[in-house]
Amino acid sequence: MASKAASDALAGSAGAPATRPPGGAAAASGPYPGTEPGGKYLAPGVAGAAKILVVGPLGVGKTTLIGTVSEIRPLSTEALMTRAGARVDTLGGRTKTTTTVALDFGRITLDGDLVLYLFGTPGQQRFLPAWRDLAKGALGALALVDTRDPAASFDALGNLEDLDLPFAVAVNAFPGSPEHSEDDLRVALDLLPSTPLVSCDARDSRSSVLALIALVRHLVHAATESS
Repeated sequence: MASKAASDALAGSAGAPATRPPGGAAAASGPYPGTEPGGKYLAPGVAGAAKILVVGPLGVGKTTLIGTVSEIRPLSTEALMTRAGARVDTLGGRTKTTTTVALDFGRITLDGDLVLYLFGTPGQQRFLPAWRDLAKGALGALALVDTRDPAASFDALGNLEDLDLPFAVAVNAFPGSPEHSEDDLRVALDLLPSTPLVSCDARDSRSSVLALIALVRHLVHAATESS
């Protein structure tokens, strides 16, 4: 369950994240190339802020999603994979030459008054100590899943449960990914009925923002239930 801190941090914004402007687009700030010069400063109407983790296995799209939605130039600690790392960090034959070694960071404002600070975690389990540090002060997490290898997400989901951090799951749509019913995915990932499960394309701002909105709704509901 989310702590009272979630309710306090989201106070005044509980209904706002789900609001959409005419046309159905998610109400969110634009990615950094189209924002005000620099995009460094918060809007004057900001009423709350929350630290959110973006988690998942190697190559699932964490860096891409944060870069897609961030209203500031995202910080990324991508590094070339070493030969030793490439031998253990496999993607089932798919190619990846870089990996996050510390964190990714971005910022997005929902409906002009709720700021989410997004922290992407490394995808490998050997970076669990960094995970624990990044999780300090976080109110929740968005866990990305690749249906080509759902089992690769087990470590990330287990870490969130161990940390007692509420989360939503977003299935990142890769070209050629197999399609599964929601019920089958819930069973495969061992999700609670209350855990949000949505689809997104980490390269697409609108669907990625909607995934974050699903998480915020979940946090607000959980905080309300526990208060």
